[in-house]
Amino acid sequence: MGSVTTTEPAVPDDRDAPAQPATEWVLALSCPDRPGIVHAVAGMLAAHDGNITESQQFGDPASGLFFMRVQVATTAGRAELEAALGPVAAEFGMTWSLDVVGRPMRTLILVSRAAHCLVDLLYRERYQDMPIDVVGVAGNHRDLQDLAAFYGKPFHHIPVTPDTKAVAESRLRDLVDELDVELVVLARYMQILSDDLCRDLAGRVINIHHSFLPSFKGARPYAQAHDRGVKLIGATSHYVTGDLDEGPIIEQDVERVDHSHAVADLVALGEDVERRTLARAVRWHAEHRVLLDGHRTVVFR
Repeated sequence: MGSVTTTEPAVPDDRDAPAQPATEWVLALSCPDRPGIVHAVAGMLAAHDGNITESQQFGDPASGLFFMRVQVATTAGRAELEAALGPVAAEFGMTWSLDVVGRPMRTLILVSRAAHCLVDLLYRERYQDMPIDVVGVAGNHRDLQDLAAFYGKPFHHIPVTPDTKAVAESRLRDLVDELDVELVVLARYMQILSDDLCRDLAGRVINIHHSFLPSFKGARPYAQAHDRGVKLIGATSHYVTGDLDEGPIIEQDVERVDHSHAVADLVALGEDVERRTLARAVRWHAEHRVLLDGHRTVVFR
């Protein structure tokens, strides 16, 4: 009688399964300072196969707050990480955000007539990996409409007069909602936002002021600086609040000048300072490197 050979079905070997690709996340948080915060956060991430690739922290003795920014590579998804972070955040009273590293932030740029800051941001988005997705440009004048079109950006003309300011702001609110805007950048937008709009978009609106705040607030700062005979001019990028030019400062830069420079020279030099100062502030915000500390900021560069 012949023998019968049977073949057992193959048992899947987990070692043969393709490895799940890791995603790099950025976690930014603040909370009252106390022992054990770093240990708790790092332990939670390690428990979910997290490999920390970058970590920065700062405890502010003046405010009593602790700030931390962590980049971590893990196969865990958002829901899993958020569920694990919940108890830790509750224990320490954390304010936090979690995002994928490098995800372009949906951005609306507001302009008037000056082009230098808009050109710089659109160029950096296209050619220098600025982590923003400019979903629209809105202006109270049409001067920069062709520039927006050159970069393939929709332009929204929203004229503003004393009689139409409320209507214009209502349209801006609609744009923010319709375009799912995460960040609004005032790229030399020469209009003052209302207190209500500033409160509603708190921490989401970045302005560039063409002077080294807190000096020379308001209109014509270069003329003010020239009149005072300054030896340095500067620019300040800050979050917008209801108090004009008083919001938390993100970045500042300066340029040396002397008695031979006319107001027009200061303006020309200042435009270069403005564009690079604004670009750094926008990049750091989009990379979740800026955390609010009352009326100040903590910037993890």
